[in-house]
Amino acid sequence: MLKSALLAGSSLLLLAGCATVPAAEPAATPSAVADAAPVAAAPAVPDNVLLAEWTGPYGGVVPWDKVKVSDFPEALTFAIDEQRREYRAIADNPEAPTFANTVEAMQKAGERLDRVTSVFGVYTDNLSTPEIQALDKEWSPKLSAAGDEITLDPKLFARIETLYNNRAGLGLDAVQDRLLTRTYESFVRNGAKLDATQKQQLSGYNQQLASLFSEFNAKLLADEGTFIQATEAEMAGVPADIKAAAASVAKDKGLPAGTYAIRNTRSAFEPVQTFGTNRALREKVWTAFVNRGDNGNANDTNGLISQIVKLRADRAKLLGFPTHAHWRMQDTMAKKPDRAMDLMMRVWPAAVARAKEEIADMRPFARAAGIRTIEPWDTRFLNEKVRKAKYDLSEEEIKPYFQLDNLVQGMFYSAGRLYDLQFKENTGSVPVFHPDVRTFEVTRLGKPVGLFYLDTYGREGKRSGAWMTSYRLPSDLTGRDPALVSNNNNFNKPEAGQPVLVSLDDASTLFHEFGHAIHYLLSDVRYPSFNGAQRDFVEYPSQVNENWLLTRPILDRFALHYQTKQPMPKRLVDKIERADTFGQGFQTVEYLSSALVDMKLHLQPGGVVNADTFERNTLTELGMPKEMTMRHRLPQFGHLFSSDAYSAGYYSYLWSETMDADTWAAFEETGDPFNKQIADRFRTILLSTGNQTDRAEAYRQFRGRDPDVTALLKRRGFPVK
Repeated sequence: MLKSALLAGSSLLLLAGCATVPAAEPAATPSAVADAAPVAAAPAVPDNVLLAEWTGPYGGVVPWDKVKVSDFPEALTFAIDEQRREYRAIADNPEAPTFANTVEAMQKAGERLDRVTSVFGVYTDNLSTPEIQALDKEWSPKLSAAGDEITLDPKLFARIETLYNNRAGLGLDAVQDRLLTRTYESFVRNGAKLDATQKQQLSGYNQQLASLFSEFNAKLLADEGTFIQATEAEMAGVPADIKAAAASVAKDKGLPAGTYAIRNTRSAFEPVQTFGTNRALREKVWTAFVNRGDNGNANDTNGLISQIVKLRADRAKLLGFPTHAHWRMQDTMAKKPDRAMDLMMRVWPAAVARAKEEIADMRPFARAAGIRTIEPWDTRFLNEKVRKAKYDLSEEEIKPYFQLDNLVQGMFYSAGRLYDLQFKENTGSVPVFHPDVRTFEVTRLGKPVGLFYLDTYGREGKRSGAWMTSYRLPSDLTGRDPALVSNNNNFNKPEAGQPVLVSLDDASTLFHEFGHAIHYLLSDVRYPSFNGAQRDFVEYPSQVNENWLLTRPILDRFALHYQTKQPMPKRLVDKIERADTFGQGFQTVEYLSSALVDMKLHLQPGGVVNADTFERNTLTELGMPKEMTMRHRLPQFGHLFSSDAYSAGYYSYLWSETMDADTWAAFEETGDPFNKQIADRFRTILLSTGNQTDRAEAYRQFRGRDPDVTALLKRRGFPVK
């Protein structure tokens, strides 16, 4: 949302968690704002469902059943114009600036546009079609320009600056002072002190980037819409549920009976890599997956990346920062790239050393399989062989106990024990954006606090990965209507009547995204801008939540065999615990190589790069094992190039995990993973406060000190020194 985005450090983040939104023609440049006449009286609101107040239960819900794609142009046009009038009224107010008539008034402005863009974001992320992609490309620059009109308005900034310079005498409390300070700093960081020519140049950069983000998204989605065709023989070793999902895709594609279609997404890619015994198929699937966006065809993204990185560098220079990384990290816990790099490089050597040990463990199994040279399409397959030999443990032994519906109930159970949140399914009672979406009423201590949407399965037109989205969040200033939030995953949808069995990694992802939802469902802040958190904090609540998946209360009650209904036996739980640090070198190197390449890419002062060359050279310098590849190669790195959100910020998962591991240690020290006293402190100090208090100070208040990286190293089984 705009208010949160402005305080998050970039006016480009108009849609916050709602994806990107770009335009073919540049919108009005903000240089015109300085001389704009007061806006005329508000016109009547058109009869457009997207512009209407949300009605129904829970303080109003999104009318998904009434929305038409054709509604968006009129709705976006009107909502942008309305936001412009609201901010002009604040800027043109003849009264002297006060906290109420300026800062608080800004918190209330643009609410209708927030509603429209939250719906549009679901269409671009979950329901994308060529029509939606065309709208995205058209409107993203216009929305970017609309944000710049606010940030770069000299009259509005003059009011904010006056208040900021005199804040000591305004009688503000700590929360108000934080809001004023963060508002002022955000405006400065995003160009409010530039001259008129520079502002016009900055807005041009922002609009060009918005358009490029949209184009990147469309190309990546197109490549992820492809598939690899396979025969029954080629699918040897692939689990039955994965084969069934691939058969279903093949049927939808009109392929002959007995044919399989493996979608070019991670949820389809990893099981084939892990269990498929046909090496040629593994190579074919691996090649398609890791080369998304890098095939020299119409969907190639390398040229877009070069443009994006150059524009980011030019923008950073214009704003007075040495690099894009320095600009992006101003409003983070780390503050400077050096601190993020220091953490990553403390972990990287240990991760590479462990990964090389793990690869050495694979060699006897490679020889037994007739593999002379271990290639990247062999490592997951061989890793599973090593796990079976070392720990007598296989993913296929775990999956029968990880039925998705049971795990969903397990994550609800844990939220109840920890935070007193209760979830009651009410699917069918409120509109949803796709027939697969389930809904749940959320209460806390008997009081409604939210409506939770669960969009579980992958499909064409839905971007890959997993994410959380909010459509409305409460605050004291704008109203305490229940939060509307969704979790979005890409699990393989089975044939009707078949159970959904997920891997341990997918189960962790389920709990991870639910941790985001918990964070926002518990939010209790005074101002809407304080919903959410800084980039390197926002993954912390979600990563903490993963820990409860493998606790005995969850496993005993919800890890039930899909056929026998018996809980996971202790011998299997013990094997999982013994194998807890297995494969951590491989997993850490996969992730951390992506985070390091991201940071190094955005530390290039001139921003002139060839993506493929830069990636290859950087990995060589880092000593990346040749048997591995990055979790996200640059040509498909949507975190970096579908918006600014995670650019120079992918390190944040490791930064957050440092706090996560240290937080989990606090629970473990009590001997009770559901210790209510620790959970209450975690909720009241860190979760419900959003960004209303300084996050580093809040962590110190919770833990009594700064986070200790030792807990993270121990968790991963790396040397502590």
